[in-house]
Order: sequence, then C-alpha cells, then structure tokens
Amino acid sequence: MRPDVELRLPADSAYVAVLRATTVSLAARLDFTIDDIEDLRIAVGEACAMVLPSAEPDSGLTNRFYLRPGELTVTVTVVSDAPDLPDENGFAWQVLSALATSTGVSAEGGEFTVSLTTTSSVDA
Repeated sequence: MRPDVELRLPADSAYVAVLRATTVSLAARLDFTIDDIEDLRIAVGEACAMVLPSAEPDSGLTNRFYLRPGELTVTVTVVSDAPDLPDENGFAWQVLSALATSTGVSAEGGEFTVSLTTTSSVDA
C-alpha cells in the first residue's frame, strides 16, 4: 500500500523533532484531539529511540504516514543488518503500546521498522 506521506531524514536523533512536528501536523489535519496528538508525538519519539541505535552509519530514517478518517499509521524504518529488536515486555515497548492503538515491529530485507497506529478518541 502506498503511503499518503513519506519523509526521509538522516538517521540521527537531531532530526526526530522534524518527524514529531510532521506527525503533529498530520494528526491535527485529521482532527485528532490535543491529547491524542500529544500521545502520538511521544509514541513517534519512542519508535525512533528503538530504531535509531540499530541504524547503519550514514543511513537514512524513512517515515511513512497512512491517513484514514480518524486513524493515523506511522512507520519508522532504518537500514540495519543487525537490528536490536525491542523487548515487548520492556518499558519502552510498554510505553509505545500504551500510547498507540496498535504497534508492530519487523526486521527483514535489511530494514528495521517500528509501526504504530492511533485511532482518534473523538470517534471512540
């Protein structure tokens, strides 16, 4: 499935703020509540914290956004031959899971991806 928005940044924590700002803007466009937007902003930061340490040197951070009415899915991907997969019982994963409606992780084809979907509480 083709993303509605794709953002490519250097795989460097200095650029996470750009990704968070993009996420906030897209969630606001979908009429998410302020609380939902803040949860998404934090969740995207957590996803980046999970993938960036595994990124190959001088590689990129690819972010894909899938927009549906009342729902936003974000994938955060880095190139990685040896990803350090998150412990799904660990604190960081629990925080991510609490902030998003659904989460996922994959490591295949030399890419390491964390994905999260959030549904607006307006429709709940």
